[in-house]
Amino acid sequence: MPSVFVQGRPVDSYPRLAPEAGRGSVRRITEAGEEVLHKPCRDVTEFGPDLAALIDDMFLTMYIAEGAGLAANQVGVDLRLFVYDCLDDDGVRHVGHIVNPVLDQLDPAGRNLLDESEGCLSVPGAVVEVPRPDRAMVRGLDRDGGPLVVEGTGYFARCLAHETDHVNGHLYLDRLSKRERKEALRQVADRREEVFARRAARTAALTS
Repeated sequence: MPSVFVQGRPVDSYPRLAPEAGRGSVRRITEAGEEVLHKPCRDVTEFGPDLAALIDDMFLTMYIAEGAGLAANQVGVDLRLFVYDCLDDDGVRHVGHIVNPVLDQLDPAGRNLLDESEGCLSVPGAVVEVPRPDRAMVRGLDRDGGPLVVEGTGYFARCLAHETDHVNGHLYLDRLSKRERKEALRQVADRREEVFARRAARTAALTS
């Protein structure tokens, strides 16, 4: 049984960092409150070198920030696109990108909601429990415009739902009660500087 799935397909082996990262440049990660994070993104309509370069940059930026996924509006680009490198609950690694993602609405009778810890690179330092279905299916396109379907369970399902929320203009903060949101923002205030120091150190390590 392969332990890595790339673009939803099993592979025999895969490097520690996706090859895209080696071609990418680090971009600034937007933070909660910036307009680009709070409005639905535009569909990608042009496929070519500019899109490929954006995907490369997003992979490197995600690794620098120690994330499991990153949406284009998190690097200030108003497009429906995200990248991911995420383990599921069985330890299987999933790596890829999805252009113009749409999250399938699962039959409520066939899903379980899990309250588990969730963070966000645009809410630096905060980790809170967010209810998400334990399964997810996202349909979209690859960087060449070919059709793509990616399924996930457990933590990877959480990642797929979280990143699709991003391209729809929603943060996980929007799913919290007023009290929970206040706690998340308190965590940001306490930990933001530490998070940015760690990102700076990783930038030096991965790009030198």
